[in-house]
Amino acid sequence: MSEAGMQVCPVCQVKIVKVIGGDRVIFSVGPAGTREILWKKVCQHVQKAGCINKQP
Repeated sequence: MSEAGMQVCPVCQVKIVKVIGGDRVIFSVGPAGTREILWKKVCQHVQKAGCINKQP
């Protein structure tokens, strides 16, 4: 997987990769998902400064 275009969230350490059709989120455990899944699993509960996925 290319690291060009990859972001790493400083809050939860997930990797977000830009791909055609939408961003792909690489979790440390389990299958890859979308920013929407990341929001539902993590971001809405954490809500810390520095989060790179602020949109549900």
